[in-house]
Amino acid sequence: MRIVAGVHRGRKLAALPGTAIRPTGGRARAAAFNILEHARFNPRPACEDAVALDAFAGTGAMGLEALSRGARYCTFLERGRAARAILEQNIAALGEKGRSAVLGADALKPPRAAAPASLAFLDPPYAEDVAAPALAALAAAGWLLPGAIAVIEIPAKRGLIAPDGFGIIDQRRYGAAKLVFLRYRG
Repeated sequence: MRIVAGVHRGRKLAALPGTAIRPTGGRARAAAFNILEHARFNPRPACEDAVALDAFAGTGAMGLEALSRGARYCTFLERGRAARAILEQNIAALGEKGRSAVLGADALKPPRAAAPASLAFLDPPYAEDVAAPALAALAAAGWLLPGAIAVIEIPAKRGLIAPDGFGIIDQRRYGAAKLVFLRYRG
C-alpha cells in the first residue's frame, strides 16, 4: 500500500498482517481524492489547507493521503492499540508528526474536539453498521465545521441514511466498497 499522490507520492505505508484492519484500497483512495479535488460540490480542492479527521484510522492511509495532498493538519482516531502503533509508525516514516495527532479513541464515543475539521474520513469495520451513528457522534462532539465534507467507506451493497445535519452529495462504487460523500450543514 502506497500514498497515491502529493508530496509523499509512492511512499509505502505499513499495514497490520491479516484481515483485522482493511485499509482503503489504492484505487478507491485515488478515486475519492480525485472526486474531492475536482467535484462541482466543492469550490476548491478539499485537501487544500484543510484540517482533516481520519476516524477508524487503521493504518492512516486516508489522513496521510490528505496530508500528502496539502491538508494543513490531521487528527487520527483509532481505538485499537496495534493499529495505533502501525499508524504512528506510518506518520513517523512520512515525517508528519508535526502536522498530526493520534488519539486512542472510539469514533462512536469521541472526546470533544480541540479543533473542528473541514474534511473527515470514516472507514468503519464492514461487519458493523456504524457509519451514520459515528458521523452523528463526531458532529455532536464538535469535530466538524459547518460545510465540512465527510467521506465514508461502506460495503457496496449497504445503503447509508444520512444523520440529521448531513446531506449526501455523491456516492460511487468501487468493487466491494462504496464511497459516500456528505456535507455537514452544522
